[in-house]
Amino acid sequence: MTLHLTSLLLSAILLGGVQCERICSFNDVLQNASLGSIPGAGLRPVKDWRTISHIYIDITLYTIAKLDTSTQTLTSFVWLTLEWTNEYISWNPNNFCDMKEFNTLGESLWKPDLYIYQITEVDDKSPVIPYFTVHYDGKVTLDKPLRILSSCDVNIYKFPFDTQTCSLTFGSYIYTVKDILMHPKLNSSEVDDKSFAAFVGKGDWNLINVDVSEFELTDGDVYSKVAYMITIKRAPVVYVINIIIPACFMVLLDIASMFIPVGSGERLGFKVTVVLGFSVLLLILNDMVPSSDSPPILGIFCVVCLSVMVFSIIGSILTNYMMTLSDTRPNVPNWVKTWILKRLSRVLLFKLHKDEKDLVVLIDTDPNVGNTNNRPDMELQKKTEESDKEIKVTLEVRLLKRLLDVVLKIHKDLNLSKNEQDAKSEWYLAALVVDRLMLILYLIIIIIIFSILIIVWAT
Repeated sequence: MTLHLTSLLLSAILLGGVQCERICSFNDVLQNASLGSIPGAGLRPVKDWRTISHIYIDITLYTIAKLDTSTQTLTSFVWLTLEWTNEYISWNPNNFCDMKEFNTLGESLWKPDLYIYQITEVDDKSPVIPYFTVHYDGKVTLDKPLRILSSCDVNIYKFPFDTQTCSLTFGSYIYTVKDILMHPKLNSSEVDDKSFAAFVGKGDWNLINVDVSEFELTDGDVYSKVAYMITIKRAPVVYVINIIIPACFMVLLDIASMFIPVGSGERLGFKVTVVLGFSVLLLILNDMVPSSDSPPILGIFCVVCLSVMVFSIIGSILTNYMMTLSDTRPNVPNWVKTWILKRLSRVLLFKLHKDEKDLVVLIDTDPNVGNTNNRPDMELQKKTEESDKEIKVTLEVRLLKRLLDVVLKIHKDLNLSKNEQDAKSEWYLAALVVDRLMLILYLIIIIIIFSILIIVWAT
């Protein structure tokens, strides 16, 4: 009796083990799910055609490969997740060793016709992951990485401190809201957290945030859409080191060159050298600044600085020319005395070494005025003639007369030299006033463009 019960127990255990092994196999689950008997991949898997299929979508941004401003395209890599329900698939996990899901190629499974509305090029470089995850309650999940080339409205006005916002809109191209409704699987904060955790930057762009929203698009029919707004910020360190700081140094050097003495050839040569260096910097800027229809504020700043540098070179040439006129044209024109030495110097708070009244008085051309220096000589000559008649002129008196003639001649030459020096000093003062005007205009323009640049970048 005991032997019979033992044999029956062993048989039951063996049969149970075989049955458990058979039920726990994927093949039995597939047969029970009847994937071969469900509608094909071309039919929406609902038992009542009036039933709306709800598609849940989620993306995780993990890198920005390239943002081409000339073609206005964004190349990004995302992880895409789609979920929907197939009403023809179900099984009881308790009957299959608690197997709740399995992976399959799903060639006979329906999947939504997902379309990205900003896509500009069909990409064949994305990894091909043909597997679906099938759950016991009919839920089907599709996970795969995507390389997306999409359009993006790029504005580089604040380059290199610009922030760009690109959108990826997902939806069905064929099915309307009567058939399919698109829903985001996660909200914006959850998508942000996942994207920040997975994002790998290449050093040129930093991820700011990812906003998700769902809406309906009306184009004859109504279509359900889910949009992801990706906000990224350019990393400006490379551009600051290679462009902005050298440009500021060039401008400061050119301002410092304005304090080199007027009339020296060193100033003009130094300024030309600075302009040549700035031109080389502009060539580097042209290679680094992205091409666009609207120029960036940094490009406008560099063009204005180059224009001011050329303007200051013209001012230096003008002051050198005025210094040259002091040798060829000793007399300063009246309009120079009136407009530059009197009025402009007063506006610029430029202190002249000579009295302004003397600078605008016309030179008297009366011939009698020029002979005033010889009057003592004439009077002395008359007196000596009278004395010669009375007394005999000695040798000492003649020597004194000759000495006096030499002294009077030297006095006359000194007066002429003094007049020439005064004329030269007036040309020099006029050149200083013009140079002061150039410096003030230079500083005003540079301060204004610097202020505009900082305000644009700060806002």
